[in-house]
Amino acid sequence: MALFSIITGLLVLVGSVILSKFQRIRESIILRTLGGSRKQILTINSLEYFILGSLASLSGIILALAGSWALAFYTFETPFVPNLLPMILIYAAITGLTVLIGLLNSRGILSKSPLEVLRSEIQ
Repeated sequence: MALFSIITGLLVLVGSVILSKFQRIRESIILRTLGGSRKQILTINSLEYFILGSLASLSGIILALAGSWALAFYTFETPFVPNLLPMILIYAAITGLTVLIGLLNSRGILSKSPLEVLRSEIQ
């Protein structure tokens, strides 16, 4: 059941990253038209995806901790002792995966000129 929840969460996260591609296209075109460098746009996109991944993983970890505590306290009547290492690894993995997917999703935008991207979006 836990694996199903993780896979579902990852699919939702990937879907939101892919849907945000069109917003990133517009932002990148505007920034490049105003003189932004490839490095600046890449940094901005990386930071956005890092924040998105951090929020997603932290909210998932907090909800999992709350559910685990409630289960341990009310059902099993045992003290709840969380293990920090898996939480840190999950946070790093989900955040890193979100940044990686986001950057892979937007890699084609940076290699083309703004006019070329605008022409392909109109057609």
